[in-house]
Amino acid sequence: MHDLVIRGGTVVDGTGQAPRRADVAIDGDRIVAVGDDVGSGRREIDARGQIVAPGWVDIHTHYDGQVTWDTHLTPSGWNGVTTVVMGNCGVGFAPVRPGQQEFLIQLMEGVEDIPGTALAEGITWDWETFPEYLDAVDKMSRAIDVGAQVPHGAVRAYVMGERGAKNEESSADDIESMAQIVKEALQAGALGFSTSRTVLHRAKDGELVPGTSASEDELLGIGRVLGEVGHGVFQVASDLLPEENELAWMKKLSRETGQPVSFACLQNSIVPDQWKRLLKACEEDAEQGGRITPQVAQRPAGLLLGFESTVHPFVFFTGYQAIAGLPIAERLERLADPAVRASILADPPDFSSYSGVVALVANGFDMHFPLGDPPDYEPPAEKSIASIAKREGRDPHEVAYDIMLERGGKGLIYLPMLGYTRGSLDEMREMMVHPLSVFGLSDGGAHCGVICDASVPTFLLTHWVRDRTRGERIPIEEVVAKQTQRTASFFGMDDRGVLAPGMKADVNVIDLDGLRIHSPEMVYDLPAQGRRLIQKVDGYRYTICSGQVIYEDGKPTGALPGKLVRGHQPAPTL
Repeated sequence: MHDLVIRGGTVVDGTGQAPRRADVAIDGDRIVAVGDDVGSGRREIDARGQIVAPGWVDIHTHYDGQVTWDTHLTPSGWNGVTTVVMGNCGVGFAPVRPGQQEFLIQLMEGVEDIPGTALAEGITWDWETFPEYLDAVDKMSRAIDVGAQVPHGAVRAYVMGERGAKNEESSADDIESMAQIVKEALQAGALGFSTSRTVLHRAKDGELVPGTSASEDELLGIGRVLGEVGHGVFQVASDLLPEENELAWMKKLSRETGQPVSFACLQNSIVPDQWKRLLKACEEDAEQGGRITPQVAQRPAGLLLGFESTVHPFVFFTGYQAIAGLPIAERLERLADPAVRASILADPPDFSSYSGVVALVANGFDMHFPLGDPPDYEPPAEKSIASIAKREGRDPHEVAYDIMLERGGKGLIYLPMLGYTRGSLDEMREMMVHPLSVFGLSDGGAHCGVICDASVPTFLLTHWVRDRTRGERIPIEEVVAKQTQRTASFFGMDDRGVLAPGMKADVNVIDLDGLRIHSPEMVYDLPAQGRRLIQKVDGYRYTICSGQVIYEDGKPTGALPGKLVRGHQPAPTL
């Protein structure tokens, strides 16, 4: 008799094969049979009419601090994710010399918008080296599995001190020391190395992330240890400027090491067709034995603008600034007062002095949309605030203010920054279905005050599989394969992501018809009452990690089977 049998569901097994009706039998933490007549179980789950799929593997999160206090790593845990990879974009909390903790906190706070007070109170700092960090994470109980990459920013600061923090050029000795640290981390179980090369990533004090302008010698000198150890991904967030130079060192590193180099591939409004060139470059590289890999998003990278958010259109208004420091409950009460509303709207700033992202947030109403509940992440142009204001004969700021006042002052405006240049997700779909692309960029645990994209694994099913009306959808077997086997194998976790005998028993049982993503909401549940946007979902009947049910109808069961993933996890030998 098996420990658990999932009976009669529609199995989407993660390989890309068409869905089929089958039972899934589990003993311990492993799947032992998939098919008919698998035998009985001590516990049986009736999955008739439900989708049975592998647990989602999310490879781009920032739970590096949260992992030390949150046993469920929410919101990802609510969304059927059973494995996360953290340590992306060159920021993290190890290695760390005594006295450098505050530097790493303000670095993470600036880049990923995670409250520094929460990090300062929540992190215990029971480590100095990266292997010690892995050991500390390994000792903690949690519901899902976690893997970690080595962050360039922390390594550079550890080796070079103030010179590294200020992005001064590294010496040959510096590079050798950094490479040795990364090698030891990989040997201890790190899944890769990450770096940032974008001017958008800045510490709280405005300084660029250490390593942003690192030389090719430094990048190759560190990256080559992935080849020496024989595993690991080199992850980079880059502005790709100049594009040829950035692609050249990535190609060189990948071919030398045989390991993948992953870069964020996003559509931007300045060069809206750049993504096509990038995909072509990846194809040409693959033909020559390289492994540069476009990491793509599944919905636009968008800001959520509300009165509780880090930014919104009225932060620039004198009238709003006068009450911005009030406690949130009192501030929302004041904002709802018609007299206060009229006073704020009557005294707008000089928008002509703004440019770039600031101008877009303050006055870019062609790209501002009411998010709604359930949220609409592919809104047509006629739903923009500019269009609403024109139809109603009102000032766009009035419309925006009233939308943000909805739901007791918790209404949200959606500002898709990247991936929505032409007002649809058609081009994003092309990136998603490309055979070389890998799904990522959810940023789970990060951007707490303005972004909440940890629900993108669920969005794959609700939008791309079930609900999309403005273009082609994607077959469920392709979506599941990309979010399970593809993401898992990309990081060498070949023991999961497929429902097959011998594989790790990470499983979701999903009511596809009842699957729903709710509108994000701001809560104050981080350490030191830190705020974060969360997004709840309905429709996950059961989420199973290592053979244990960790969520049942969206509620945690108390089971905490999650482990630290250390290095390459080989596929089972049957």
